[in-house]
Amino acid sequence: MFKYLVFLVFLWTPSLAAPPDQRPLIPIGQSPLQGDDADTQGEAPRKLQGRFLHISDIHPDKFYREGSSSDGSHPCHSGSGSAGYYGAEKSDCDSPFTLVNATFDWIGENLKDKIDYVVWTGDSARHDNDEDIPRTEKQVIQLNEFVVEKFVEVFGKPDNIDDPDPTNDFVVPIVPTFGNNDILPHNIFRQGPNRWTKRYSSIWRKFVPEAQRHSFERGGWFFTEVIPNKLAVVSLNTLYFFENNAAVDGCNRKSEPGFEHMEWLRIQLQLLRDRGMKAILIGHVPPARTSGKQSWYESCWQKYTIWVKQYRDVIVGSVYGHMNIDHFMIQDTKDLDQYYVTGKAAQGTKQIDVLPAKSDSTFTIQGSTDYLNDLRDEWADLPSPPVGFSSASAGSSERMGADANKKRQKYLDKIGGEWAERFSVSLVSPSVVPNYFPAIRVVEYNVSGLEDTLPIPKDNSSPAEVILDSEYFEAQDAETVKIAKKKNKKNKKKKGKGKKKPKFKVPKGPSKSSPPGPAYSPQTFSFLSYTQYFANLTHINSREPESGSTVAAGAKNSPKKFEFEVEYDTMNDTTYKMDDLTVRSYLDLAMRISRKKGPKSSLLENAADRNFHVGAEEDDVEFEIRKHKKGSKKHKKKKGKHGSEKQNKVWMTFVERAYVGTKTQDEIEEGFG
Repeated sequence: MFKYLVFLVFLWTPSLAAPPDQRPLIPIGQSPLQGDDADTQGEAPRKLQGRFLHISDIHPDKFYREGSSSDGSHPCHSGSGSAGYYGAEKSDCDSPFTLVNATFDWIGENLKDKIDYVVWTGDSARHDNDEDIPRTEKQVIQLNEFVVEKFVEVFGKPDNIDDPDPTNDFVVPIVPTFGNNDILPHNIFRQGPNRWTKRYSSIWRKFVPEAQRHSFERGGWFFTEVIPNKLAVVSLNTLYFFENNAAVDGCNRKSEPGFEHMEWLRIQLQLLRDRGMKAILIGHVPPARTSGKQSWYESCWQKYTIWVKQYRDVIVGSVYGHMNIDHFMIQDTKDLDQYYVTGKAAQGTKQIDVLPAKSDSTFTIQGSTDYLNDLRDEWADLPSPPVGFSSASAGSSERMGADANKKRQKYLDKIGGEWAERFSVSLVSPSVVPNYFPAIRVVEYNVSGLEDTLPIPKDNSSPAEVILDSEYFEAQDAETVKIAKKKNKKNKKKKGKGKKKPKFKVPKGPSKSSPPGPAYSPQTFSFLSYTQYFANLTHINSREPESGSTVAAGAKNSPKKFEFEVEYDTMNDTTYKMDDLTVRSYLDLAMRISRKKGPKSSLLENAADRNFHVGAEEDDVEFEIRKHKKGSKKHKKKKGKHGSEKQNKVWMTFVERAYVGTKTQDEIEEGFG
């Protein structure tokens, strides 16, 4: 028992054209969003913009037919219905090629010169949702090649595609990852090397660094130095963690690819730490885990949470797709379970259900409703800051009395210190496929201090060797041992022998002299904000003539011009009120989301039970939701059916944004009010 307690306390210590190769960026300072257009022909160094594009779940479908039915067992493939030119929003239909082409055209015209790299988090083939047109391996491969070609068209340098220099053909690096529909059968990804890792090694041959081809073919994982010697994007193969992948069984046994993947991740993060680099983790299936549902094997979630905790000085953040709804999730190290880490489950351990799936990929409507409500319920149990503080500001060194300072310190102890290092955050972006409205995201990050960074002439993304061994963790930190002894003494009356040591190497955390990591304290590479874009297909697909326009007799009106609009921007958002995207900011947002509505007097009288964000009373207002009407580009507003009853505006806005603005006020109040 003593040795296990040492382990726990340690964790708590505060057929298309081949794609071109990728060209490392030359960081020479941050530019504004409008910025000077970079010279994509190589006449001048490309400025570092401090932004990256996240695009996910494109799901192109060559069988999509405009005017077909979006209902039934042949979604948008047959029958007569309302399937639009650019897709059928709020349906189970996949993306027509018109939507994919228009999306990449818009990115090329509006974002190409304003981002530093692209993270592409999988699912670039259609769902297997039509029994009359079953998916084939050839279709899956061709659809992925089609999407690769779209990246070539936008970010490739056509004047030197045949240039023998492998670092000179892409304007920005592009980092892909496997989605559960990028293979056949979907969800089932066997231990590598397998036919899919070998095939994608060819499809992504210019995305995966040459030095990592061998490890990629072994398991589908790799990393790319998007800013050489400074920042890497680590592409995780989350299918080895995915509960719906019946070909694997978690991350505990050495024979499992999930175990090897976690070992690979640990070793690469250590390599990056030793080199003084930072890392962004990307994947397809996110580590969703609530009291009732989860998407990863529990043993994989446990290890992942440990890894992120111990390498918090390296990891900038993590981004995922798959779930189609816009949200975030918080990993709490308090949920680490000794039995999962030691490979031995406890009797009576609560079992968590797998997330219900639509085509084994997305939620059912009821499933997503339950999931979001579960998230809110769990966030309601987060530690509350003392009166007058928010989670985002409780660490500030303001003058205060002895009693206030004592309460502040007690709160900080609960959340893992001044920077809330007990927690970590994963961001989940909505999808291009219009289950709601098509969406893409641009994340802004801090590039201060990189003005003197020099370019390097070749790709330096060389992985560290992974050797699976039977090393055990042994705590050597005197203070940790001392605390563990104290806890062991406290629990001396408990019966039974001590638990087994974890049968994997637990990484050491940051040194005591290390500053808080980029996910916790604003610094170079920290996420600052993101801009969420969406395309209002209800308006765009409408063939009703614009006001004042004329159409020749018998002629058919064309769809409106395709464009993405800004749904919201966290930097300027008056509801989320986030100064940055650090863990403390998300902790504060989660607690404001979780606050239940109620009479204003009871909220004031029971201040200890509410969130203490300064000005939080503004979160309780009459909530108005944007309602999309067919043919109307502008978002109309509609008063709630409860009249002047107070609502938690932050929660209602969170839900509205989760579904990319496609739900009506009545629908939100029915499922989430």
